[in-house]
Parts: sequence; C-alpha cells; structure tokens
Amino acid sequence: MTSTADPNRTYAAAHFALELKGVDKLGMFRSIEGGGIKADVMTYQNGGIYAKWRQLGKPKFEDLKLQVGMAMSAPFYEWIKAFFSGVPTRKDGTIIAADFYYKERARRHFENAMIKEMAFPKLDANDKNTAYMVVTLAVEDMKFLPPASGTIQQDMGNEAQKSWKACNFRFTLDGFGDIFRRVTKVDGFSVKQNILEYHTGGSRTPTLTPSAIEFPQLSFTLPEADAQPLIDHFMKRSLGVSVPRGGAAPGRFGGHIETYDNAKTTKFRLEFKSADILNIQPDKSDAGTEEIKQVKVDLYIEDLAFDYQVNPEPPSEL
Repeated sequence: MTSTADPNRTYAAAHFALELKGVDKLGMFRSIEGGGIKADVMTYQNGGIYAKWRQLGKPKFEDLKLQVGMAMSAPFYEWIKAFFSGVPTRKDGTIIAADFYYKERARRHFENAMIKEMAFPKLDANDKNTAYMVVTLAVEDMKFLPPASGTIQQDMGNEAQKSWKACNFRFTLDGFGDIFRRVTKVDGFSVKQNILEYHTGGSRTPTLTPSAIEFPQLSFTLPEADAQPLIDHFMKRSLGVSVPRGGAAPGRFGGHIETYDNAKTTKFRLEFKSADILNIQPDKSDAGTEEIKQVKVDLYIEDLAFDYQVNPEPPSEL
C-alpha cells in the first residue's frame, strides 16, 4: 500500500519529528505541543464617535513543550546541561508532521530557541510506568512552511525511550550515611529560566533575553524509622546555629538524584549544592491503616547541575 498523492488529505498527529540545525540525529520524543502564532488586537475610538476600529498588534509565538525520555542524542542533553549551568544557548530547528506512512506533510521552522523551563517528573518506587521530562522552549520566530520530499525516521530509539521507569532512581545527601537507601518518593520539580522581551524600533517581534534561573525546592519521602538523623540536624539548625560573618553557613550539604534504566546503567544525574532542610512533615497517623509510617522532607537548594551517562557501570544494588 502506498501513500495517496492528495496533498490535502487529512492525517493523524501521531507521527512527528524535530530537527535542530547542525544535529544529524536528534532522537525520539513522546510529544510536542505549542508553537502557535497569535497577535494582540488594538482598539481605537475617537471622541464623540460610537464606532471602534481594530487592527492587529505585534505577533507572539507560543512556547514549544517537548516531552522526552531516554531516546535523545547527546547534543540535546548537552543543551540541557548548558541550561542548568546558566549558559543561554540558542538553536534553530524545525517541527515536522508526517502521515501514517511517515511521509512529510507540514513543517514549522523556529529560530533562536532557548530552553525556558525543564520539568523533572515525580519518582516513585511503586511506579513502574515510563518517566518523561518536559522541556519548554521559548522562540523568537516561527514560520509555517510546505513539506519537503521524503519521510521521517521511524521509531528511532523506541526501546531506549521506554527504558527509564519512575521507580529507577537513587537519592543521596552527603554526610548522612546510607539512610536514603529506602527513599520511596521524590516529588516532581521545575527549573525555570526567566526570559525578558526586548523591543526595538523597526521590529515587530521582540528579542528574547535570558535572565536569572530559579532553582526549586526538593521534596522526598522516606520511612520515619530512617528519619531521625535528619530530624536531629533540622532541630539543631532551626534553634539558631550562628553563621560566621562572610563565611558559609555551617551544616549545609550537597547531594544528588541519580536515575538509571532497566539494566541499572546510570543515565541522568542531578547534583545539588548548599542545601538544607526547611520542613519535616510526618504522615498522618491512622489506626485503620497498615501502610508504613513515612516522613516528607523539604529542602532548599542554591545550585543544581545536570549530567547524563556519567557512569557506564551499573550502580550498586539497593
């Protein structure tokens, strides 16, 4: 069976691809959304006249949201790594829509895209489903183009895409021993890059300028039986330990979140620094439940770094 020659035939939205300038093979996405164009409407009214006149104002381009897993190539993860380190890297690219036969049907070309936000999923020891990150891109320009001849690559990295499960993770805080071997959950969080719009005369679209990065709070859950060292540390800190003038706050620590695939090979590592506990909340006590009593701990952090495939060897058994 071959594809129809009718260029106006409708097609499903399940086959798509993303190209970045200078990258031959980018990898496989779970979904892509956004990237539309809209414009404000300006309204005018003269005194003494009831009628109003309207016209279009400056165009605006919606952010692109990419849901990705383990199937991306190294250049894409390097882009994310640079984002965490505060390096505003801009890239041009194209979103390609294809029909059932993977033949190109439409293109949207964007320019000067920067990573605006990266949302990390919730990790849960009881969740066997595939985990995905959501990467949001802010773009300066978007053009709708006719399709090129040819087809898109089919299911590149399909197995790798499914290999990261929400239960495959390790959470560690420096200086607290091995009490975190039984951490059951790490809540989802987002790292955001503030984007400023710089308008200049003669240009209908603004130039996007990166600003400060906002690092989130981290929250994790572990059994109450393992939480006493954290409770002791928090009580000591919250009772007013003095901080040397001009020096680092005593008692702060670092740590990392490490994720791995089904073969126990490390894929992502998020390392945080200058962290401290700001909240410890025990679970509700209920005489009718048989669940293990757990404690939720919230951390503030000052810095967060991203790395991928940092350790080709399988992690130690949990």
